[in-house]
Amino acid sequence: MTWWKEAIVYQIYPRSFKDSNDDGIGDLPGIISKLDYIKSIGVDVVWLCPIYQSPNDDNGYDVSDYREIMTDFGEMSDFDKLLNGIHDRGMKLIMDIVPNHTSDEHRWFKASAESEDNPYRDYYIWRKSEDGNLPNNWPSFFSGNAWEYSKETDAYYLHLFSKKQPDLNWENPKVRQEIYDIMHFWFKKGIDGFRMDVVSLISKKPGLPSSKSNVFTEIISDYYANGPKVHEYLKEMNQEVLQHYDCMTVGEGPGITLDNALNYVGKDRGELNMIFHFGHMYIDNGPGGKYDPIPYDLVDMKKVFNQWDEKLKDKGWGSIFLGNHDFPRIVSRFGDDGKYWKKSAKLLSTLLLSMRGTPYIFQGDEIGMTNVAFESIDDYQDIETLNSWRDAMEKGSDPEKFMELVHQQSRDNARTPFQWNSESNAGFSDAKPWLKVNDNFELINAESQEEDPDSVLNFYRNMISVRKKNPTLVHGDYKCYLVEDPELFIFNRWDEHHNYWVLLNLSDKHNSVSISLPNDIQLLIDNYQETNEINKLRPWESKIFKVK
Repeated sequence: MTWWKEAIVYQIYPRSFKDSNDDGIGDLPGIISKLDYIKSIGVDVVWLCPIYQSPNDDNGYDVSDYREIMTDFGEMSDFDKLLNGIHDRGMKLIMDIVPNHTSDEHRWFKASAESEDNPYRDYYIWRKSEDGNLPNNWPSFFSGNAWEYSKETDAYYLHLFSKKQPDLNWENPKVRQEIYDIMHFWFKKGIDGFRMDVVSLISKKPGLPSSKSNVFTEIISDYYANGPKVHEYLKEMNQEVLQHYDCMTVGEGPGITLDNALNYVGKDRGELNMIFHFGHMYIDNGPGGKYDPIPYDLVDMKKVFNQWDEKLKDKGWGSIFLGNHDFPRIVSRFGDDGKYWKKSAKLLSTLLLSMRGTPYIFQGDEIGMTNVAFESIDDYQDIETLNSWRDAMEKGSDPEKFMELVHQQSRDNARTPFQWNSESNAGFSDAKPWLKVNDNFELINAESQEEDPDSVLNFYRNMISVRKKNPTLVHGDYKCYLVEDPELFIFNRWDEHHNYWVLLNLSDKHNSVSISLPNDIQLLIDNYQETNEINKLRPWESKIFKVK
């Protein structure tokens, strides 16, 4: 079964979606109360970010018990109701599993840290210090180094993320079996698949040698990701777990490149259905990462899409996404969240939903939610943001200039509470939300867009309908034209039955398309209500034509 190829996925960040019990934190009953809304968008699959028991150092990606529901979110009975509610509406549910690391408050790690001969010692990656130095020079994804000292056994443990997220030792077959057992537990409850957090990192470079590079993306791909046993482990996971269920799998793949992608998702590999690669998402990162940004270049972005489509087209399957809980809001990053907010939000949905691959919509993007600019660093909650701020201040960075980078890059941009209506706290909660609501909620909210035929929300619904009625947009061939044009994204989608042209103007200028389009074409969808000449594009205009 390949239902996951035709599926459109809606990602929910539970903490920020809907609060049902007025503690300021989104929860499972809150999601249940909005299932009809989710269904109305036209999506097929709900991806739920982690809901397991967690001390919340990294908002649930630090798991202390994989078989319990986080107290903030509800109880297992709430999960069962949610799963049934999703299935009753003809949708599917995929969970977010974190196989690379746990919380330091997980019982495995507590035991592991007690003594060198504890049976759980080898569940994690421990190293002694030599000459008083760290075991190696690896940096953490969340700033600082990737080693934390534990005085109980006078040793360091590896944490590629926060010090409260120790990396599991996948070399240990007992660790692998623990993860497989957890997956079986959730499949037996009836879930339909997993998104696997940073699964490309479960096998590190043998011997954990110090990095010779200072460029973080190079360190990820050369030292952290794609280790020699990653495919052995994923094949084993398939044999032990995945092949027993009609399920969907998507692996988050930092460090996965064009050269090795098919090793993960090739049709005959028996590993994953698809991965999230980050070629287009790191496009504005400088050598120092996201807080060292360079201007985003549409030409580079088109080339990334083109190369990945070419690589996967007959041999694997891709995922299409422009944002998620770890990135800025798509309309602020790739669109224009000022004058052309509505037009550019609609254009981005056209791009997302007309490419080959399985599209992923992050909550709030369907109503055009934007980045937020909190005045004080104290208003931010994201550990990555706070650690980057602390490091920058220690290095003497200008606070005002770095705050501009925070406004642009912080993961909290995607995590502000969902804007349901124009009432207090945007209808998210009657209590003070865990993270401040974006001030623009009175202008941008789901309720006001529901009845407006010209709204971003209703455009998403229409665009989803276009994709579903025209499966060539899912499976058909793809070719991009005018690749070197810095403002236009023009591509053709076709198969033996149908032929489509997608025209996108990612600028605030009027542009002409300099290639000749077929004469016998009909307009399927346009983000301007009044049509104009076929080869003319107004600011942030998007059109899809079908050749008759």
